[in-house]
Amino acid sequence: MTVSVPRFDAINFDHVTADMRAAYERDGILVLENMVTGEACQQLMDRMAAMVDAFDVNEHKTFFSSADQSHAKDDYFMSSGSEVRFFFEEDAFNEKGDLIKPKELSLNKAGHAMHDRDPVFDSFSRQKNFQTLANGLGLTDPLLLQSMYIFKQPNIGGEVFCHQDATYLWTEPQTCIGFWVALEDATLENGCLQGIPGLHTEPLPRSLFRRTDGNASETIVFDDSPWPEEKRVPLEVKRGSVLAFSGQFPHLSAPNRSDKSRHAYTIHLIDREAEYPDFNWLQRKEGDPAKGFKPAESSLDT
Repeated sequence: MTVSVPRFDAINFDHVTADMRAAYERDGILVLENMVTGEACQQLMDRMAAMVDAFDVNEHKTFFSSADQSHAKDDYFMSSGSEVRFFFEEDAFNEKGDLIKPKELSLNKAGHAMHDRDPVFDSFSRQKNFQTLANGLGLTDPLLLQSMYIFKQPNIGGEVFCHQDATYLWTEPQTCIGFWVALEDATLENGCLQGIPGLHTEPLPRSLFRRTDGNASETIVFDDSPWPEEKRVPLEVKRGSVLAFSGQFPHLSAPNRSDKSRHAYTIHLIDREAEYPDFNWLQRKEGDPAKGFKPAESSLDT
């Protein structure tokens, strides 16, 4: 792997520089190191630990897999746009349907509206730096569409196949941007993100995952050519780093077979001025539209 992407020290971040914007426009991804403090990362991890502790495993045993889309047929998943739902790793259960490990070591992710449903996640997600970053990368009026807490569990953390986020969060024109926050060090050993710089400039995402009737879904493939593996770049980063990437930036992660977790938090944003079609799988419930960075727009449950 000879391709690399530049990294920027964002410990005192207050605006997107010309060099940052040029890197993002060229590569489709911007690597910002030291943007989030270790204390803020730990606060998010502690809050999620408390949420997991309160989660009843018997509420639902949906697992999440990028290879097997069976979860997409599940109402628990398809109706999660305005809720906080928990999804298990594919290998978390034995043949009897019982968890092999404690629930806190068995979850794949939590999603998809922590930023609107929990005060700790709300405050973190709507910090000024993220609004400045969103505006600096081209979103005129950014909306926080969804949030995900990724556990990438030791030993059983599942592989995420190469994909583009715009496949799942389609806007017209394409405006989806992801902010991926490393809550722990992300390495090749524990399944860091990997990406293919420059391919975000293709006219459209290579596929579209869309809702059909009710909770049914389908994937429409526009281009099934293989991804250029020779251009794949490992994105190893330290805790507190933020990866900002275009919705058309191809990325993946290998399974985590190490004994170290790789917790991360992701926010996906779109521009309020873009159309968000009804065929998108992620839909907010009636009366609860996606909201921006203004505190007055929050919809916290109390």
